[in-house]
Amino acid sequence: MRVCKIWDGDYPWDVRVEKVARSLTEAGHEVHLVARNRQRRPERERLSEAEVYRLKPWPLLGKRLDDATMFPAFFNPRWLHAINETARVSRADLILVRDLPLAPTAIWAGRKLGIPVVLDMAENYPAMLRGRVELGVHGPGDVLLRNAAAAAAVERWVLARIDHVLVVVEESRDRVRALGVPADRVTVVSNTPSLSRLEALAPKEHDSNKSLELIYLGLLEAPRGIGVMLEALARSRRAGISARLTILGDGRERPVFESRARELGLDQTSVRFLGRLPYADAVQLLQRADVGVIPHVASEHWNTTIPNKLFDYMAGGLAVLTSDAKPAARIVRQTRAGVVFKDRDVKDCADAIQKLADAGFRARCGQEARASVATLYNWDLDSARMLDAVERVLKTKSAA
Repeated sequence: MRVCKIWDGDYPWDVRVEKVARSLTEAGHEVHLVARNRQRRPERERLSEAEVYRLKPWPLLGKRLDDATMFPAFFNPRWLHAINETARVSRADLILVRDLPLAPTAIWAGRKLGIPVVLDMAENYPAMLRGRVELGVHGPGDVLLRNAAAAAAVERWVLARIDHVLVVVEESRDRVRALGVPADRVTVVSNTPSLSRLEALAPKEHDSNKSLELIYLGLLEAPRGIGVMLEALARSRRAGISARLTILGDGRERPVFESRARELGLDQTSVRFLGRLPYADAVQLLQRADVGVIPHVASEHWNTTIPNKLFDYMAGGLAVLTSDAKPAARIVRQTRAGVVFKDRDVKDCADAIQKLADAGFRARCGQEARASVATLYNWDLDSARMLDAVERVLKTKSAA
């Protein structure tokens, strides 16, 4: 099978895109990956997991305007041409598109070429956009380009026409089915690590004789609850708990959080903003921590998706501190991998930090977390479900 995979960002790199492409390739399929090209990389490049086809730069426009015209909107003719041409030249049997923005474009291309289209829905886009508005972090251009009502209308159009949907968690599956997608056209393929990753990471040793090391990995933006985490850390330290937070990641709201940390009296010995690091370096830093934090706001968005970092924390044997956003809270409770606190409740978060200051308790959480990755939450299982889904779609289409 030849698969035209569509990713609306630059490649490399995205962890889910790489995992999906590699699994398809290792199963004997060909992957032809269409990607954005703000980094001005070669227009075509052979990588071990895929043949990459990047958008052709238009240097006469200048970099800023050229970048703007690469925006992944479904009506963008640059993307429509790139997807059509890549699928045609590669003689693709199936199109696999990541997320909503380019899903209509993929459907149009698929209908033109007579091939099925699968949507890899890693995000609940309408809810994500509504959440940004509710928290007041949307920009003036978002009314046009990131409009939640428009995204919901596009999503309904897509779900009525797509051949199959991959979702990252059961709560997302239930939402998609409630929107009218039949059960046999939805498959859960989560954001889990491979068993080889688990084997490469040494079990975490939780030392009661040192400070409690908390770590956050991800974007720095209000819907992810960073502000609550800073408030809870300051409260915990005032209560005599020796704890430190390391924040790995970047975002346009990073200066806001750095300023708030200073206001709370959190200096560099208690909170470190290290910015965005290469994934391999970030994983190594995870191993030095005791607790991985997921303080996300329990909005509709985070109640219907799951972050990669949850399983990265669990694979490393870290205890998990999460808000009660439904999927993460459900998994942490079921696996006994950590502690759940009430979303946006600083006191409850600080109380949870106090529980995790007990080295014996968090060691048991870490052991349960690793065992759950080994048996339930790993890419070896999710990859098999993904391969089965796309192969069934092609078989069904061929038989029609």
